[in-house]
Parts: sequence; structure tokens; C-alpha cells
Amino acid sequence: MPTLDDFAALLAEEKGLVVFTTSRADHTMQSSVVNAGVMTHPVTREPVVALVARSGALKVANLRARPSVTATMRVGWQWMTVEGTAAVIGPDDPADGFDADAIRVLLRDVFTAAGGTHSDWDEYDRVMRDERRAAVFINPTRIYSNG
Repeated sequence: MPTLDDFAALLAEEKGLVVFTTSRADHTMQSSVVNAGVMTHPVTREPVVALVARSGALKVANLRARPSVTATMRVGWQWMTVEGTAAVIGPDDPADGFDADAIRVLLRDVFTAAGGTHSDWDEYDRVMRDERRAAVFINPTRIYSNG
């Protein structure tokens, strides 16, 4: 049975790209390709899949209403899927202990967990703040693959 560690190892081979799928209000699926990584959830201390998204994005609105989510990635013919429930922490999704500065640091942590680097962290912070970016965490309930 695959684990989140297996998912992280495969993600590293694909530069963190996953197909991220949420459910719309009409029960159809909405998918997008995002960069994700595996890290420790800042509150629960459990391993999760994490990504950064605009607070106003459709995927985030879907998660607020229906937190079930699927993240699938592939390398060659090998693929792996994580299903779970999502939680959002950001400027429009407050969480205890996360003021503006804590969110700034959290977004950096998620970005680097997804393999991101930046030559100007002040600029990164400004863009994240201006775009009202949020951290999305997937608590895995099922992990499966073809290998």
C-alpha cells in the first residue's frame, strides 16, 4: 500500500506537479494543475499534501463548501493519487495563531515544500499578500497507485 512518503518521492521526480480536483456545487469536478509538496501540517503536526492558491480561486471556494479533494500525479507510466479532506489557512481563512506574519512564513514553507525557490523573498511575500494567497492542506484518507 503506497504511503505519503512514496507520494513525496514521486513528486520530487515530477517537480511537484499534480492534478488537483475539487467538487463544484452541481457535483461536477473541477481540476487544475498545481505545484504541491508533502510537509507537516502547522497545526495538527500530521503529514499532509500542501499547496499555495489564490484565496479567490474557484478551487478554494469549492474546498470551503466541500472539502473533499483528490491530487493525482504521474511520472512516465507510474501514477499515484491522494484523496482526502482539505483545510485552508490564509487571509480569508483565518486560523488561531496565524496572523499576517505567520501566514507569510507559512506560505514560504508550503512553497519550498513544493520545490519552489525564490531569489527575492520580499517580492514573493508582496505578491502573495497582494494576491491574497492561502495555504491548502490535504489530510490524506486514501492513497493508491498503479505500482
